[in-house]
Amino acid sequence: MNPAEQTALPEDRENSSRALAVLRERLSALHDADGRLPPERDLATGLGISRRALRRALEVLEAEGLIWRQQGKGTFVGNRPSLAGDLARDLAGRTNPVEVFEVRLHVEPTLARHAALRATQQDIAQMRRLNDRIRDAADDDSRELWDEALHRRIAQSAGNALFLGVHEIIDQVRRDEAWRSLRVRARNDAARATYIAQHAAIIDAIATRDPAAAAEAMTAHIRTLSHNILPLAGMEVPLAGP
Repeated sequence: MNPAEQTALPEDRENSSRALAVLRERLSALHDADGRLPPERDLATGLGISRRALRRALEVLEAEGLIWRQQGKGTFVGNRPSLAGDLARDLAGRTNPVEVFEVRLHVEPTLARHAALRATQQDIAQMRRLNDRIRDAADDDSRELWDEALHRRIAQSAGNALFLGVHEIIDQVRRDEAWRSLRVRARNDAARATYIAQHAAIIDAIATRDPAAAAEAMTAHIRTLSHNILPLAGMEVPLAGP
């Protein structure tokens, strides 16, 4: 048992429960335009409870992802902002397609290898559905969204939060409009058919629990993408990768 719980008075526990109930009900109305909640002292006074009881209630809400706190700044409603977004926006202006493909060649085959070991049957079924969505998409915007969702599902299935974070940064760099324009220009009927077939090969290797084949299929897919896209950016530098 938590030592704090051992010394908590029944009244404190009752106040914490009441604070939690009130906060859940009024959370959307309590914060200011920036999402910041009032200082703990003001919030406790407004709710008519002790600060200790309030802190307990806030800990529960933070664990549930309904608020986030940062020392010196305060308590905010919603999920903690990701630093990856700022980092990706900065990198988008400092990197180039060759560098991105080189990173993808090191990261995504590894993700596919781990996915072959860890993906659930539900993951695999969803990968197949997403590839079907790519095939059936009627416009480039839809294809982009479903393609991104498929690669993300593979990354999630790898079961490694740090690798997933790297993948998310790469994805956000690729959302830059210049990147999107290159991909659309490189996409034609033959390329679309090739990508769908390559996706299917990656998924099949994951489904048969063959890590080496999954990594090899993903490597082939990334190299095909680079072959189709880099010349449009005036780049034909040999890629350093597996």
